[in-house]
Amino acid sequence: MSTAPPPLPDADVDVLIVGAGISGLGAAYHLEHDLPGKTYAVVEARDAIGGTWDLHRYPGIRSDSDLFTFGYGFKPWKGDAIATGDAILAYLREVATENGIHRRIRFRTKVVAASWSTADARWTVDVEHTETGERKRIRCGWIFSATGYYRYDQGYSPEFPGREQFEQAGGTVIHPQHWPEELDHTGKRVVVIGSGATAVTIVPSLAGRAEHVTMLQRSPSYVVPLPAKDRLADVLRAILPEQRAHALIRRKNVSVQRAVWRLCQRFPKAARKVIRRMNAKQLPAGYPVDEHFNPRYNPWDQRLCMVPDGDLFKAISAGTASVVTDTIRTFTPTGILLTSGNHLDADIVVTATGLNLQPFGGIGLTVDGAPVQLPEKVAFKGMMLTEVPNFAFSIGYTNSSWTLKVGLLCEHFARLLAHMDAHGYDTCRPALPPGLETRPLLDFEAGYVLRALSRLPKQGPGFPWLMSRDYLSDVKLLRHGPVDDPNLRFASNAVRPERVPA
Repeated sequence: MSTAPPPLPDADVDVLIVGAGISGLGAAYHLEHDLPGKTYAVVEARDAIGGTWDLHRYPGIRSDSDLFTFGYGFKPWKGDAIATGDAILAYLREVATENGIHRRIRFRTKVVAASWSTADARWTVDVEHTETGERKRIRCGWIFSATGYYRYDQGYSPEFPGREQFEQAGGTVIHPQHWPEELDHTGKRVVVIGSGATAVTIVPSLAGRAEHVTMLQRSPSYVVPLPAKDRLADVLRAILPEQRAHALIRRKNVSVQRAVWRLCQRFPKAARKVIRRMNAKQLPAGYPVDEHFNPRYNPWDQRLCMVPDGDLFKAISAGTASVVTDTIRTFTPTGILLTSGNHLDADIVVTATGLNLQPFGGIGLTVDGAPVQLPEKVAFKGMMLTEVPNFAFSIGYTNSSWTLKVGLLCEHFARLLAHMDAHGYDTCRPALPPGLETRPLLDFEAGYVLRALSRLPKQGPGFPWLMSRDYLSDVKLLRHGPVDDPNLRFASNAVRPERVPA
């Protein structure tokens, strides 16, 4: 779905959703169906919906969670458990058109800044057309930030000595976030730097057509084979109504994900042994499993890398791909010289080295003229910030399917707005209790998270200040728990600015 945006008139809406990816579409769906009287608009800086699934075009891009839980609870997933990026994008387009959300989206519209006025109980949002540079303003009662947490315009790529001489000699260096459509790797020697989900996806996708693909990692990650098809799901879909089957499959997979995570947290040594045994079974006899697939950290201290049907291990066994665990001394005109003294010949180097975190799309927020300092704020229920009125955001799970958390947050957001309407409130803000101990926002040791913690808000020690990673606990809190809370400050403002229809 890629269309020219409508003009950018001044507008006044109840809710402005920033981002038309999986989180933004989820928020729009709940506004459409739970609060049909609310006006809203979706602004998207790119020219299409889909967020990360439209941005990333590298070979083999796919989900690393099953689509029965990564998809929405309200729209059954009809394909395989592990899906390609194209299939996910088609699914999101269906959600947008089936629910009329596409009519509310303004493409190529980037939010530059947002200023809250307590007197007006309104945000004034400065937006810019990404092609023409034209600037307009949108006024809204609420902002729902559905921007994800990383920069779309720039991936993380360390400074590698000698890179310039490699490129001057004809070598190609690319970051997966900016994969060139015309790149042909046929018969080429490819080195993929990294060991995360992106790397383990790209390597088997390039293997076979390339002369050889090497995954160069500084240290190993946990890599777990996962069936691309869910046989039980296929049986349930064959004998039950679609929505009923989807609900049962989703419940089953949520339970499995939760059990695996909890077991890894409680019995990390045993979990490590199980994963190692799975790896050894997939790899050739005598393969140095401990060198290349035995991480220094415990399972789920970082996200596990799932490989559908063990495709990475199959490529290694076939000899079309290999893993090297070492560090880079320098690029050379013909490849990469390693600290060990070994040399990797390369025509193409892929820097699958991670993301750059950017909270809330980099939007500059001010409240009554004072800039919002994010590191001074604390997250409330994982969706609001202390002393920032009428601002909500969505960050999914790091230990399970992203959308499970997003769905609950969107539901709770709609319930919050309904509560405010029922009581005549127009302003809501969390207030930090005195003496609350805080810690970093994300309990996750991935490099891209650790690099950004000093720029992120904080979380507290328990509900409602905890960025929970437990779906069942969040169901109780966000779906069934009360909207009102002693830490929320509601207010009414009798002065209403004149409304301009969107």
